[in-house]
Amino acid sequence: MIHRLSPDDVIELVSPLSHLLWDAVDSGASIGFLPPVDPVEAMAYWDSVRMAIHEGSRVLLATVVEEEMVGAVQLDLAMRPNGTHRAEICKLMVHRNARRKGYAKALMQEAEAVARELGRTLLVLDTRKGDPSEALYQSMGYSVAGEIPQYARSASGTLHTTVFYYKLLTPAPACNTPRTSSLP
Repeated sequence: MIHRLSPDDVIELVSPLSHLLWDAVDSGASIGFLPPVDPVEAMAYWDSVRMAIHEGSRVLLATVVEEEMVGAVQLDLAMRPNGTHRAEICKLMVHRNARRKGYAKALMQEAEAVARELGRTLLVLDTRKGDPSEALYQSMGYSVAGEIPQYARSASGTLHTTVFYYKLLTPAPACNTPRTSSLP
């Protein structure tokens, strides 16, 4: 099940969130960190996410299966007056033991639904060129906006090209029923 996490949920779940982050980075995900991720760095990162959720500029969605956190994705909401129609999809992570089971697609679909509910009609994201995530994004209707060479560094020191994607969303129909649940 996909849950929309509150700031309190992030505090409570900092250990499984950090484990998910460590696993993603350790298995080669290009999500802004290099292995090995220092535990203090991971906790500080999740605290910054918690604060952004509290401020209303971030949404954190997490997939929990049999009481195990198997995936997460974030919506970084543009807050400036000229950008309140857009959001950035960031930090899509699925634990390596749960990959190829549809969790990434489900998280992306839920992120799009939440974005619509929040009145966001433009989503942007970026990923390392050649990553498996590119096939997912393209299959979901994301269009390439462009590439920047030597944008992200890997653990080996190699500089990789990053591909930027966007997707225009149709506005959500009027509905007052939330799509995601908070943790009990």
